[in-house]
Amino acid sequence: MLKKNEIITLEITGITNEGNGVGRYDQIAVFVPFTAIGDVISCKIVKVCKSYCYGIISQYIVKSQRRVSPDCEVFGKCGGCSFRHFSYEEELKVKQSFVEDSFRRIGKIDPEFEPILGCEKINAYRNKAQYPVAEVNGKTVCGFYSKRSHRVIEFTDCRLQPAIFSEIVKFILDFCNDRKISAYSEESRQGLLRHIYLRRGEHSGEIMVCLVVTSFGKCGKLSGVAEELAKNFSAIKSVVLNENSKNTNVILGDKIKTIYGSDTITDIMCGIKIELSPLSFYQVNTVQAERLYSIANEYAGLTGNEILLDLYCGAGTIGLSMVDSVRKLIGVEIIPSAVENAKRNAESNGIFNAEFICADAEQAAEMLFKRGERPNVIIADPARKGCTPETLEYMAKMAPERIVMVSCNHATAARDCAALKELGYKAVKCRAVDMFPRSTHVECVVMMTRIEK
Repeated sequence: MLKKNEIITLEITGITNEGNGVGRYDQIAVFVPFTAIGDVISCKIVKVCKSYCYGIISQYIVKSQRRVSPDCEVFGKCGGCSFRHFSYEEELKVKQSFVEDSFRRIGKIDPEFEPILGCEKINAYRNKAQYPVAEVNGKTVCGFYSKRSHRVIEFTDCRLQPAIFSEIVKFILDFCNDRKISAYSEESRQGLLRHIYLRRGEHSGEIMVCLVVTSFGKCGKLSGVAEELAKNFSAIKSVVLNENSKNTNVILGDKIKTIYGSDTITDIMCGIKIELSPLSFYQVNTVQAERLYSIANEYAGLTGNEILLDLYCGAGTIGLSMVDSVRKLIGVEIIPSAVENAKRNAESNGIFNAEFICADAEQAAEMLFKRGERPNVIIADPARKGCTPETLEYMAKMAPERIVMVSCNHATAARDCAALKELGYKAVKCRAVDMFPRSTHVECVVMMTRIEK
């Protein structure tokens, strides 16, 4: 068995879903971050487990031809990107393999795997950023958390964010340091400013600034920040405060106070006007989300006569993008504010054949089945944990012709599609979609059809 601090020669032959390279030494798997397939390294063992080990690069013996020089000065320190040492072509191959492996290994199913849909823009694609704030050497700074920690890596020029985000964040930090506004400390639980949260409409250009603070009542020193921001950045249409006084990892609290402009900003998604509040779910990569929804629409095979059930609908973006091709849309979402956003989004776009229900997906599926709803197509876009077995059972009981799974977690998607296979559905096609270039995340869309008995 390998020992801690031992130095071995290791060839990297694969990449895990977490982004670590993996090689084998005497049949023992050794995981090494920031490596590429084809690297041959001197590897220092840093952690020994029962059947595998973790190592770090001690020295390169042979550098893989798939490797490129990282183009970010905090790559490897910041916990955001995992694949800046790959070419993008190699990243897409790795992500395609993630999805195919999950369906074959976990789901024991083998649909037609269409080629992964890569992102046309691999930098500055995010419409949202959440910067943790900290105090370093008596100065308020912000940046991003180091991997698996809450240690803030000071950095504002992230290549994944639009350049204007960096300008706004630097302006806020200057304001805070001039006014001696304190950063929140998780250790002492003291300080005012916890996070700087920015949203931007990709197509509208409208920007919302949200400052997450420990208490509305202690914001006297922030007086004037909204007006100064609006004066210097014409794209800012809303400045809000969010109160989060809890000792928690959750970024946003429940209370919101608008201190400049409107309570919301707007954007356009698939031709539909969307209203966004600080708490609204909205796909982070707008342009790629539109392409993702286009695939879902293609797989849904809508003709204009169908009833479409959109489970886990959020603010209604997927269903509303298809509403012109259905007779009726039913959206289900558990978060009340998101349901209200969905209703307003439908109303503001003159859409009257949509119904939105605030309920858990499982409860709603049961309720809709019992009231006699028989949707022709169901779209399910669950959170990372996937669907419950009961939700899948009621989906199948409603006997739609097609089920389209949209998932941010290919492992749970494979599990759920395997369960639907037992309930009478066949996975016909699957396409991976890269929504978050340079990260390990990859989404997928699956078309399932009912097996005629």
